[in-house]
Amino acid sequence: MEEYCQRCGALLGKDEIGATKKLVNRGAKTFFCLDCLGESFEVSREELEGKIRYFKEMGCTVFSDEG
Repeated sequence: MEEYCQRCGALLGKDEIGATKKLVNRGAKTFFCLDCLGESFEVSREELEGKIRYFKEMGCTVFSDEG
């Protein structure tokens, strides 16, 4: 099932869905693209991408297919 950004309508990938779950709410049903998520947290897309890499390296399950 395809998911879209709640704010701008952009098609989302699994990393954007995982970032919303990790940073907003693990049980989230609506999701945000990295640009909109970054705007909400006042950080750049690049900073969010770095955090996603870090969380993946640490084995965070929200970025796995089962998360």
